[in-house]
Amino acid sequence: MTKALNNYIVTGLCHVSEMDRNFKYLINRRVIWRRNPITDIPDEETDQYMFFKEGTYQCYDLFRSKAKITTWKSFYWHMMVLWHLNPEWKDEDAMTIATYLAYKPNGFTTFTMNKWNIARLVYEVSVLDLETPPQNKLRKIIFKPNCGLDKSDKLKIVGKLIGRLRGVQSTDIYEAMLQVNNEGDKITISGLAKMLNVTPRTIYRRMDKYPALKEEKELLNEETNI
Repeated sequence: MTKALNNYIVTGLCHVSEMDRNFKYLINRRVIWRRNPITDIPDEETDQYMFFKEGTYQCYDLFRSKAKITTWKSFYWHMMVLWHLNPEWKDEDAMTIATYLAYKPNGFTTFTMNKWNIARLVYEVSVLDLETPPQNKLRKIIFKPNCGLDKSDKLKIVGKLIGRLRGVQSTDIYEAMLQVNNEGDKITISGLAKMLNVTPRTIYRRMDKYPALKEEKELLNEETNI
């Protein structure tokens, strides 16, 4: 499989939520910021989506939601992923892209980082093992670019596919939260319950059992509100 096919290099295929970002520079430099799973095989695949019952950590899809980079830690992770997806980069390539992303008017961050901090970050990332995939979120449903589905259709599919599984697990709720966040909407208990066809009480119980789930809900909602 060619690099272009496997990573579906973006040539203007930006989601609506991405439109406030200036992608032209990244596109012109052939920067890859998305990649489908490379060895994990979906349990179900259509022209519109891929479904992994047990989930996959191999899907990288930066800048998909309207949430921007708000912290040094997040910027660091984004640069790790970008360098991993663009292994041909030299230090100066990473420095150029990091400088572009760190300039607030370009729409990727909520702050502008000075050149000394950018240089320090790029150096710290450069000494890592960039062949090892960076830590990533578990994904069960991956919608394909230009799938032709609107927000409502996507959320219905999420509910349908997750509903096939035996009982709603914490990973299912997490997947639903990611999809809602990707569409730029606020995550609510009632919305998750409706999507997954369970009672709000079930969602509350899962979140009480897994406090990290509740924390992630709050973090995702904070990102959406920025």
